[in-house]
Amino acid sequence: MPPQSPDVPLPQSFPRDVHRAVRRIPRGRIMSYGDVAASLGKPRAARGVGWALAGLPDDTDVPWWRVVNRNGEISSPSVNHVASRQRALLEGEGITFDAQGRIDRGVFGWYPPGRGTR
Repeated sequence: MPPQSPDVPLPQSFPRDVHRAVRRIPRGRIMSYGDVAASLGKPRAARGVGWALAGLPDDTDVPWWRVVNRNGEISSPSVNHVASRQRALLEGEGITFDAQGRIDRGVFGWYPPGRGTR
């Protein structure tokens, strides 16, 4: 059973669906947790997306680093250097950060075909 979002009950397939959606984010592009949730038809399940990504093994092929918060910021705790690793992976794909550590979602944001932008 997947971790449950306090906002909405999630189906057992939700983590797998999140992983599939995140694999589709192109190199050099990002989505927010809420955008991933909305693309799966669960717009109130952003926390569930976070739980699904947090449970990935270290050797995963899911590009978890391409998911940021709605402000374009890395929301991983700085413990264990996760945030610095995520930033390095994003910068390695050509994504830039402003002085406040934010990514311009208007430039680097990606939305699945047919979903439009927000």
